[in-house]
Amino acid sequence: MLKKGNIYLIMGAVISVMVLSFISVTFADKKPTVVVVLKKGNTEYWRIMKAGIEKGFKDFDIDGKVMVPTDSTAQEQADLLMKAYKEKPDVIITAPVSLSVKPTLETFTDIPVLLVDTDLPIKNKTAYIGTNNLDLGKKAGAFLASQLQPGNKIAIIGGDLSFSVFKERIEGATISIRNAGIQIAYLKTGIQDDPKTIQSVITKLLRDQPDIKGVLTTHDTIALPAIKELEEQGLSIPVIGPDGLTEMLKFIADETIPGTMAQNPYDMGYLSVETAMKVIQGENVEPIVDSGVDIIIKENAEHRLNFYEKIVK
Repeated sequence: MLKKGNIYLIMGAVISVMVLSFISVTFADKKPTVVVVLKKGNTEYWRIMKAGIEKGFKDFDIDGKVMVPTDSTAQEQADLLMKAYKEKPDVIITAPVSLSVKPTLETFTDIPVLLVDTDLPIKNKTAYIGTNNLDLGKKAGAFLASQLQPGNKIAIIGGDLSFSVFKERIEGATISIRNAGIQIAYLKTGIQDDPKTIQSVITKLLRDQPDIKGVLTTHDTIALPAIKELEEQGLSIPVIGPDGLTEMLKFIADETIPGTMAQNPYDMGYLSVETAMKVIQGENVEPIVDSGVDIIIKENAEHRLNFYEKIVK
């Protein structure tokens, strides 16, 4: 017969085992947590990226959340980043609105930070996932040059060059264009994504350079209004924009333009989550994860168009 003291010892041991088992099961069942703070959410490009992120959450069994600033200002994004940080996720992923959010990100010294789409020189960055924009520019310039003859004139129309992505794209394009013997007769940067502004730029371009043979832009929200205005003017010349969004794909499918270069926002989003999972599991990751660039022509435009339309419908 067991003494009372021994019974208490046994009961205590049993309870300890049960508690430890409960704790072990609880931690085993706890999913990794990742918070993503994007720069926008209401445009096609960012909706496509968000779809890739959410597919990554599902495939890697991650408890994930996507946060988007309403007005896409640096201050609003910084506030969202602080809110994300206070939740203490395993990893924070963000597409920085501008360099202004750098001080906020550099305070996150105890949580891995991944940058997607837009790279910044922050000291605590674990990795950048996105496009090699210099390479994109080179390929875009080479593709445009392939549609022209040496000595032809082209225009480059770009966004704010304080964004390194735009600056690198123009640098890359300039290298390829000049190597092909094409003249850059018109260069205009700092253009806002406003159709009326772009219409005015194209009107001035055609007045000053009536023999222009092609246009290269830093992104589709400049390229698309440019194509429409050139059509209005009765001109059919190649216009390159590097995002490969659905409206651009339709122009390629109906042969309004011969083709374009395209980033991969869906892959970018998915790869950012895959990289986050590797970090959580303690794996070494490359400091730059290239999401690739595709040449889109009539033969493959329809396939990508169908895929994107399912996402953005």
